[in-house]
Amino acid sequence: MSRNRTTLVAALLLVPIVAGGFLLQEPPVRANARLFEQVLGLVARQYVDTLNNSELLSRAARGLVKELHDPYTELFTPSESDEFSRGTNGRYGGTGMLLFEDDAHVITVQRVFHNTPAEDAGVREGDRIVAIADTTAAGWGLTKVSERLRGTPGSTIVVSFSRDGVPAPIRLAFTRREVHVPAVPYSTVISGVGYIPLQTFNENASEEVEGAVKTLLAQGAKGLVLDLRDNGGGIVEQALSISTLFLKDGQDIVTVRARGTADEVSKTRGGHVAEGVPLIVLTDGGTASAAEIVAGALQDHDRALVLGATTYGKGLVQSLYGLDGGYSLKLTTGKWYTPSGRSIHRERRVTEDGRVLEGRLEDGKIIEGAPDSAETEVSRAKRPKFKSDAGRTVYGGGGIVPDFFVREDTAPTLQQDFLRSVAPKGQQAQTVLQQYSLELRNQVSRDFTLTPAWRAELRRRLKVAGVNIEPRYDSVATVLFGDELERRVVRRAFGDAEAKKRALDDDQALQRSIELIQRSRSQQDLLRIAAAAASAKPAD
Repeated sequence: MSRNRTTLVAALLLVPIVAGGFLLQEPPVRANARLFEQVLGLVARQYVDTLNNSELLSRAARGLVKELHDPYTELFTPSESDEFSRGTNGRYGGTGMLLFEDDAHVITVQRVFHNTPAEDAGVREGDRIVAIADTTAAGWGLTKVSERLRGTPGSTIVVSFSRDGVPAPIRLAFTRREVHVPAVPYSTVISGVGYIPLQTFNENASEEVEGAVKTLLAQGAKGLVLDLRDNGGGIVEQALSISTLFLKDGQDIVTVRARGTADEVSKTRGGHVAEGVPLIVLTDGGTASAAEIVAGALQDHDRALVLGATTYGKGLVQSLYGLDGGYSLKLTTGKWYTPSGRSIHRERRVTEDGRVLEGRLEDGKIIEGAPDSAETEVSRAKRPKFKSDAGRTVYGGGGIVPDFFVREDTAPTLQQDFLRSVAPKGQQAQTVLQQYSLELRNQVSRDFTLTPAWRAELRRRLKVAGVNIEPRYDSVATVLFGDELERRVVRRAFGDAEAKKRALDDDQALQRSIELIQRSRSQQDLLRIAAAAASAKPAD
């Protein structure tokens, strides 16, 4: 690479100094503790700007942590330490928002729960979190944002949101209070199959799952679907308890391996439910951490068929260490493994500019920065292979790989173009849909269909709100906006369970799960039928 004149002059000026250094003293063979002391002393005494000694040490510590390039290891300041502790220990409060992280790591409000600080402050569905406590949240990810929002009831937190149509961020102050967001928002029987959407592993998760299982079986369910899609994890003890519900006494759930200590093996203990009942676990790229512990344990012991898409791949353990001056260090200290011995962790490294690069497993090696594309039979074949209790092949090397792949259909190009065209007015559209669905909820019966008059009124309101639809998208807009209005009316009038049944055609993974369970009489039967169906599918 060519060098410009300035660079060349600078290099020439350095040569005598470096050369003189070699004449005076042989360089050390390797870096040691003395190197750090020398650098610290020179910076403290000779750097052009005077630096406070405590600030200098803090920066040095942060630099060490940064150079690990580990997205899960963090050095917390005293205030950040207090905030983190409030969010993870004992009683904690929240704001009452269900959050979603998209592919660009933007955190969006998916739902605002009733009678919560978020609702009181005027947060809207579709708002995007841009800062917390006046610190940018760009690139934080869902886990870190959630940790920062939690805290002691009565404490305050300031959050800034971006909102479509509003030029400047909206800065809102919340007073946290205890918010009970159910781990299982509802459960229902669909075509003879019990459906349990588990959205988080909070302190009530195991109790709620157990209650749902018992209720669904009493209602005549012949099989169960545990939906872990978009479940980012939570309390590990709840993952152990939920695994115990479906496994037998004394079976391994997860093994944690760390430096200098014996392996820590967690086994099932306690009550079990649904013995012998066919079980399917649904997963996708948002299934992470504690949710992957459950999916991995049930898959390895042949207790569940895992169906859907490959999971996130968070197979690390973090420990929190208190430090001098109120600082604390959240440090990656171990890896966890499924009962068959799999590490499901997908390699991730933080780049110098703060981006997170992911690696894929290729020929037994993690290739940093390789695209995390959809799993195929070809890519799966390159993964490390392990055996379940019954001898089925299961895979390591990044995420829980499903036994049966079902990918959601990609929207047609015309629909994608239309959605992009109205994206700048997304918040206005959300507001119209929310308000109109509230008005219609008391006018419908369970078997209602959206009338032409309602569709026309929806289009009129959208136009008044500034959501202009190009003529070429007219038919697409009628279908998409109409379907979304219908879903919201059903949910508000009859609840989430009824809304799920009405929208079943949009959920390919759940549809296929129901079909497979309906053909099965036992778990072994389900695994056999699914294996035959998977082998008969066209190659990826």
